[in-house]
Amino acid sequence: MTSLPVLQVRAALLAWFDAHARDLPWRAGAEGRRDPYRVWVSEILLQQTQVARGLTYYDRFLAAFPTVQALAAAPEADVLKAWEGCGYYARARNLHRAAKEVAERGFPAAYAGWLALPGVGPYTAAAVSSLTLGEARAVNDGNVRRVLARLWAEKTPTDAWVQARADEVLDPARPGAWNEAVMDLGATVCTPRAPRCPECPLAAHCAAFGSGQPTAYPAPKLRAKVREVEGVALLIGDARAAVLERREGSLLGGLMGLPTEERREDEALQDALSRLAARMGAQVGEPLGTVTHGMTHRRMTLHVYAATAPHAPQSVSVSAAALSRLDRKALALLEAREGSLFAPT
Repeated sequence: MTSLPVLQVRAALLAWFDAHARDLPWRAGAEGRRDPYRVWVSEILLQQTQVARGLTYYDRFLAAFPTVQALAAAPEADVLKAWEGCGYYARARNLHRAAKEVAERGFPAAYAGWLALPGVGPYTAAAVSSLTLGEARAVNDGNVRRVLARLWAEKTPTDAWVQARADEVLDPARPGAWNEAVMDLGATVCTPRAPRCPECPLAAHCAAFGSGQPTAYPAPKLRAKVREVEGVALLIGDARAAVLERREGSLLGGLMGLPTEERREDEALQDALSRLAARMGAQVGEPLGTVTHGMTHRRMTLHVYAATAPHAPQSVSVSAAALSRLDRKALALLEAREGSLFAPT
C-alpha cells in the first residue's frame, strides 16, 4: 500500500474546507459544539437524500418539530406526514422512537450512546459524536469511500479497508471538520464521473490522479437486481378525499395509501383487480392510468381504476394524510382528468 503524508493531507484538505465549506443550516455553531438535534436530523435525512433536495425536507421537518421534545410528543402520523417525500420511512419511525428515549434521558454523551439509539448506525453515530462532541470518530460513507479509494488507488475497497484508512487520516484535533471536509470534497470535487482534479487540494497526493485514470477508482459496485412488481389500486372518492388504507412493511409501513393488491406470480392482472374489488366491496369503474415508482430494489407499476364502494370505510382528506410518492402519482391521474386543485409532488 502506498504511504501517504498524513500531516500534509490533513493540512491541505482542512485549509480547502475552511475556504470552501458548503453553507448548510445544520452546520451553525462552533466545531464540536453544534446542536445535536439538528445535526442528528440532518444526518438521518441525508442518508438516502441528496443535499439539494434535503434542504427543503430539513426546513419543513424542523418547522414542524423544532426540538427533540416536540418530536417525541408528536403522533407518528404527524411525523410521517412531515417526512413525506423523503422516502425510506423506517428512518422517520426510528427517529421518532429514538427521540422519545432522548427526551426522557437526554442526548448521548459519547459515540456508544448514539449507536445504541434506534436507527443510528456507525456512520450516524460517528458523524454526530464528532460534530457535536468533538469525539475523534471517522465517518464512512459513499463520498469517503470514493475519496480514499482514489487517494490510495484502491479499486475494490471493502468497508473494513475504508474504515481503517478513514481512521488513519482523521485529524484528531478537528474530527468534525475533517469528516465534513472529506464529504464535501467527494460531493463537489471528487465526484463519481467527472472529478475536478485540477481544483482538488489533494491532487498532489492522489494515486488515482497520478495514474491518469481517476474514474477507474473505485470500480463500480455490483448493483442488486431490481425486482419488478405490478399491482392494481382503486381510487374510491376523488383527489381531495378518498378511501385510504394504512400500509404495512418496512418500506412504507405507517403511511396511508389507496387500496392496493399486488399481482401474484403467474396471475392475470384482472384476477388481482377482482380480488381487490371483492375485498373492498367495490364496483370498478374506468381505468385512470398507470404509474411507476422505484423503491430501493423494487419498481412498482400500479394500474389505477376509479371505483365506488357504498360500504367502504369513510373517505379521508388526502392533503392531511402521509402518502408515498407512488400514491401521490396515482391520485394525480384523476387530477389530470378533472383539473382538481390537488397538487402532486
